[in-house]
Amino acid sequence: MELKWLLCVTLLALGILAVHAHDMDEDNDADDVVDIEDDLDDGIEEVEESKSETSSPPPAPKVTYRPPVPTGEVYFAESFDKGTLDGWILSRAKKDDTDDEIAKYDGKWEVQDMKETKLPGDKGLVMVTRAKHHAISSKLSKPFVFDTKPLIIQYEVNFQNGIECGGAYVKLLSKTPELNLDQFHDKTPYTIMFGPDKCGEDYKLHFIFRHKNPKTGKYEEKHAKRPDADLKTYFTDKKTHLYTLVLNPDNSFEILVDQTVVNSGNLLNDMSPPVNPPREIEDPNDQKPEDWDERPKIPDPDAVKPDDWDEDAPAKIADENAVKPEGWLDDEPEYVADPDAEKPEDWDEDMDGEWEAPQIANPKCETAPGCGTWQRPMIDNPNYKGKWKPPMIDNVNYQGIWKPRKIPNPDFFEDLEPFKMTPFSAVGLELWSMTSDIFFDNFIICTERAVADDWASDGWGLKKAADGAAEPGVVGQMMAAAEERPWLWVVYILTVALPVFLVVLFCCSGKKQPSAAEYKKTDAPQPDVMDDEKEEEKDKGEKEEEEEEEDANEEKLGSDADLGSASQEEEEEEEEEDRKPASEEEETVNRSPRNRKPRKD
Repeated sequence: MELKWLLCVTLLALGILAVHAHDMDEDNDADDVVDIEDDLDDGIEEVEESKSETSSPPPAPKVTYRPPVPTGEVYFAESFDKGTLDGWILSRAKKDDTDDEIAKYDGKWEVQDMKETKLPGDKGLVMVTRAKHHAISSKLSKPFVFDTKPLIIQYEVNFQNGIECGGAYVKLLSKTPELNLDQFHDKTPYTIMFGPDKCGEDYKLHFIFRHKNPKTGKYEEKHAKRPDADLKTYFTDKKTHLYTLVLNPDNSFEILVDQTVVNSGNLLNDMSPPVNPPREIEDPNDQKPEDWDERPKIPDPDAVKPDDWDEDAPAKIADENAVKPEGWLDDEPEYVADPDAEKPEDWDEDMDGEWEAPQIANPKCETAPGCGTWQRPMIDNPNYKGKWKPPMIDNVNYQGIWKPRKIPNPDFFEDLEPFKMTPFSAVGLELWSMTSDIFFDNFIICTERAVADDWASDGWGLKKAADGAAEPGVVGQMMAAAEERPWLWVVYILTVALPVFLVVLFCCSGKKQPSAAEYKKTDAPQPDVMDDEKEEEKDKGEKEEEEEEEDANEEKLGSDADLGSASQEEEEEEEEEDRKPASEEEETVNRSPRNRKPRKD
């Protein structure tokens, strides 16, 4: 037991020494700051020598970046690896109904490397400024027409500084004669809006399309249902994420993040408001009749208040059985003026009024059950009933909740192919954000899933591989964490070293046996003698049990034998009595002279 305690204390001391050593290093570093200019060169040389002496870990596998190239037909593809904004148009528009100071789209866009990139040469579009309106757009190689092929739009986003409030969604700008990318703003018609958006703790992944009413010609925004997946990580982990929208001619859609489906549905069933209006609507001119009764329950008109119902009885009454506790100080107030208080020197009675000492708890009441006028405590009034109300009964005239009648919807239409949306001819980013340095990269618009997957593999896939190669292993992460928080060394020691030593201690060490010399000093029997005695006692007990069983059996057999011998003896006696006269007669004959034989001389 002493060895176990010694081991635990030793391990704990090692952990404390590790923390203390780290603190001493920090103190020494603080002391050395004064002379750092004089010893800087020597320190650098010593560090370089120590680094050369220690064995460095093997270098992580290097991932070489090459700009992605589309493997099939595309309507738009942009990787920004040329380092310029060629083909992109910055908006010079102003927002309507906004102060002139913030109405301009004067936010800055630049092509830059990612801040903590693991792929040198991989550039992207960066929204540099914050708290400004940003708008930039680019033409497609040809307008996209919704016919028999799917629509796939895909791009990458990295919130390098996190995100407080802002979006990173794209707009597919509708093909219209009025489209002017130089004046791209928030009211510019779009066909689809897709991408992440966040403000406060509301994390969204938009998919909105503008549907044209075939009867009125007006456009209405249709929003996809919110995904069930938790999106918070994509906004907070400062990693590059791949956003993909797949829209099929059968009206089905899929939304993917990092090539994993997070939302799916159908344009006819999973949009809000629905694409097609209801066939019937409530008549706006219908009115509820005045005599319509919507009350399911009514007060019983035949009910009468009981004569003994006292509505004026109070809910609480004084307890007549209560008795004033002994020692109650009726003449002592609960609070008295503080006798130690003094009027401040700057107290002006003309300005402040007559000075009064502050009130404190009466010290005489501390040992008494109470002070002041004693009053009986209040209890619930058993006769209290409150305001009388008649009981409720079913309303025989109840007609249900009134609803206006249904009439055919004059605006009804049925569009069974909402996939056939307005063609679009440009892609744009029109954003406001309170966070800067949002990174965009590798836009692609195509119709083949394989083309989009290849593009993702050559772009986002390389980023993911490079990040994975640069990340330290589990041991490296633990060591790095301990460098920042030295107390973790104690945790490591207690969770790793202590169980190992305990296992060795309990499994490999045997119980110490006392020597024969120690037994000679006392009258206590030695282990072998004790064991022999125990065995002899055990054998003796077993023999006694066996003897007892044999005795019991012998007694049983003896009783049976006695009965048999008694009966046998009676039979023998009868036979002897029968033989006795005959033997006597023979003896008499033998003794007679005539039967004697002559004796030979």
